[in-house]
Amino acid sequence: MGDVLAGFQTVWEFDTDSVLIRFERGIRTPKLLQALGERRIPYEALSAVEVTPGKRGTIVLRAVPRPGADPLMDAADGQLKDGGDPYRLVLPAERGSLAEYYAEEIRTTLGPAAATAAESYLVAAPTPPLSFKAYDGKASFDGKAVSFRWFWTGASSAKWKAGDQRFRIDELSGVEWRSPESKGGAGGSPKQGRSGYLRLLEHGAEGGHRGADGSTTGMGGARARAGAGVVASGSAGAGSTGTVTRPDHDPAAVVFGLGYGLVHESLPFAAAVLEAVRSSTPDPSAGRARSAAQPGRRDPADIADRIRHLGELHTAGLLTDDEFSSKKAELLAEL
Repeated sequence: MGDVLAGFQTVWEFDTDSVLIRFERGIRTPKLLQALGERRIPYEALSAVEVTPGKRGTIVLRAVPRPGADPLMDAADGQLKDGGDPYRLVLPAERGSLAEYYAEEIRTTLGPAAATAAESYLVAAPTPPLSFKAYDGKASFDGKAVSFRWFWTGASSAKWKAGDQRFRIDELSGVEWRSPESKGGAGGSPKQGRSGYLRLLEHGAEGGHRGADGSTTGMGGARARAGAGVVASGSAGAGSTGTVTRPDHDPAAVVFGLGYGLVHESLPFAAAVLEAVRSSTPDPSAGRARSAAQPGRRDPADIADRIRHLGELHTAGLLTDDEFSSKKAELLAEL
């Protein structure tokens, strides 16, 4: 389309296959949008486009992302307020016809896949390295591992006993992010006001034996912790067969609030980790392909899936050019 549509604090620049959303800097622009700066959204990452009446003489043009297409929205899991939604463009009501025009233009680009969940992330998460200060520690992510360094002023005795933590991406199955702005979304500390948290979910922590310090052993080994694996990637609130350790006592979680690690710092961080985890997690269909393959010979479909995942890791910066070429050659040799 090649057109530009400017709204309040946000500008959409339309291209043939995507829309570039730019967020203005200023005191009226939510901090999350300022932190994001700009985001390119491929039309294939959308499921629908809506135009609805806004407040005080405005109209709202909103793109609806497909589930699984944007790690930021997966991590947010519906907890963002309207003002912090990066897919909303607020316009004066007199521009309603123009908003309808562009909405229809985008709808014409949506195919049958728009009604289904995306198989891989189509919108880029913030690029590591990333870090933020939480209430009880500092969280850092270098693209390969997440580290928690505890603060003596805020960390619980359980976290001090466990010591500083480091989690490799291949040890994780997902993340659980809770906004400090969510109603009832308390992480147990800070003691005043609401608090949110970022919890890392580890592979194989379900069904383990819970120790006195909140850790679990069993399927996940000695490092598996309570709460890991209880909630699916990007969701918050799934059930569990056991009691989930409070985030302020869980060494696999950091708690934020009272000005520490709020939405604009913690959510982009969670999205980057979630994207890396998903890129490193083998496709479940690969396991089915392996079981169907003949003994002693790798299924070509499995090899193709593995090479595709290596390409995603390489694109994400988790593999060097040499590592990618070497591992790809090893897989091709197995055909």
